[in-house]
Amino acid sequence: MSLLLKLLNKGGSYMQLIKKSLVALLLGLISMSGFASLTMPENGKEYQVLAQPQPTDAGGKIEVTEFFFYSCPHCNVLDPFITEWVKKQGNAIVFRRVPVDFGQGQKPLQRLFYTLEAMGKLEEMHARIFHAIHVEHLFLRTDQDMVAFVVKNGIDKARYLETSQSFSIETKMRKAGTLQQNYKIDGVPTLFVDGRFMTSPSTVMGLNPGMSEVDGAKSALQVMDALVLKAQKDHGSRK
Repeated sequence: MSLLLKLLNKGGSYMQLIKKSLVALLLGLISMSGFASLTMPENGKEYQVLAQPQPTDAGGKIEVTEFFFYSCPHCNVLDPFITEWVKKQGNAIVFRRVPVDFGQGQKPLQRLFYTLEAMGKLEEMHARIFHAIHVEHLFLRTDQDMVAFVVKNGIDKARYLETSQSFSIETKMRKAGTLQQNYKIDGVPTLFVDGRFMTSPSTVMGLNPGMSEVDGAKSALQVMDALVLKAQKDHGSRK
């Protein structure tokens, strides 16, 4: 290859054209190789198999779990892509989001998530929360901030307060903490398939220096496609 490049360097405009074509071909092959690694990911590279698989309860379907928190800019980038990805999966998966608490003031946002979920308002409000924090730069840190935010968005204050202070919400928050601990979450967003396979945008980006966050999010979901298929095949072989 080095001899060929030396010969090309000695040529005129025609040879320069051939050189450019050769470089384009090489870049294309590299790109195709990267695409193949996403559609056929390897354990230890694009994803990891958990040393201790976690139990799932998806009624025979494949469970997909996202650990996130609303103030995380990386979660904000991923959110519209994973929302669309989940829609495309249809009935093939059961999807759940788990808001984390790293002890850095995330608990009020965690309470907001579970309260809206209990009220049947989460689908309506989920993207709005990301937009408020990352686009409008709205200060959402305390429980009082959450109340003001939901009231501004047309949610009944008394009902929200009653729900947010209920025993069921406290139970869900404790369960989220247990899941966070069991899955050994030390960063977000992190994605799991079938309680066994883990990947994330940062995992894929680590293999591709210079990749943008948007491309990292899209690429991680390509890996997720392959992991869902792998989990489905594994489940089928057990029957």
